[in-house]
Amino acid sequence: MYTDIYTASLPPELLAMAETPVMQRLLRVGMHCGCEYTAYPIYRNAVAPYSRYTHSLGTAAIVWHFTHDLKQSVAGLLHDIATPAFAHVVDFLNGDHMRQESTESRTRMMIASSLELMALLDKSGLTLDDVDDYHRYPIADNDSPRLSADRLEYTLGNAHLVFHCPKAELKRIFDDIFVGQNDDSEDELCFAHAEIADIFTQLSLRQSEWFVSDEDRFSMQALADLLREARQRNVLTVDDLYLDEPHVIALLLSDPVLAAHWQDYRRITGTQSGAEKPEGTYAVKVAAKKRSIDPLVQTSDGLRRFTTVNADYAAKLTAFRADDFDRWVWAKYE
Repeated sequence: MYTDIYTASLPPELLAMAETPVMQRLLRVGMHCGCEYTAYPIYRNAVAPYSRYTHSLGTAAIVWHFTHDLKQSVAGLLHDIATPAFAHVVDFLNGDHMRQESTESRTRMMIASSLELMALLDKSGLTLDDVDDYHRYPIADNDSPRLSADRLEYTLGNAHLVFHCPKAELKRIFDDIFVGQNDDSEDELCFAHAEIADIFTQLSLRQSEWFVSDEDRFSMQALADLLREARQRNVLTVDDLYLDEPHVIALLLSDPVLAAHWQDYRRITGTQSGAEKPEGTYAVKVAAKKRSIDPLVQTSDGLRRFTTVNADYAAKLTAFRADDFDRWVWAKYE
């Protein structure tokens, strides 16, 4: 697996926590917010499935590599512990699709409700307060567009599993990163060389564009609407969403109406768009949270944001941020 580029080994205490049932659940929750169940070619051609568990363990490994601090690494491991089935689709369901933070609200409760995890934390000398909010540790997480372990992991993970970037290239990128201090005197992951930062930011921008593409936004809203219909038909509850994706899919398939809609969802191969909403066709006009990274890079003048070093990337990032999504989008099928 590509994640072995992050560190040679992890502390046994952290690995034991990764084996708890509450973490193992994330093996059955995907990183691509339900879009991987469609017939989009990009997912049919993926190297391998990408789970929230793989991402969580990878984030912990990156934090450990740069800090060797157990509480920060465990906070990184647990940061997605409350991710529901289909992940940020539930933010669309909750009307929080522009911030995509509503699914984080159960993090502390999910940790505290796991007897196995709480026992392991106690044995390791850690408290719930140490690990329930990775936002307090800037290497683990920080404000966009800064580079953190979380953003680094899903960028490299998607680069390899979705965009077929060779593992050797991922390692070349990862080995160029060091911990520096930003303008706010906070630790931040930085690049030693502009040419490596260029490779990374091109991968990051490609990912950013795909994850707010018409296809992605349409699919997430369509799946959110399907989940809303399932709740209205009393087929699933909010708590069902916090089990795993096979469980939720089985519930959808148990209802003939929802099963037909789910099968239609799975046949989507792409989207069409236009200024006018087509009559008699399910179409959406929806925005989404734009994720982007503008990392620090070492220069002869000290650490600088890459957009101040590379005008081409700055222009592409500006163009990406300018899209207002003011168009109707609908599905194409096989």
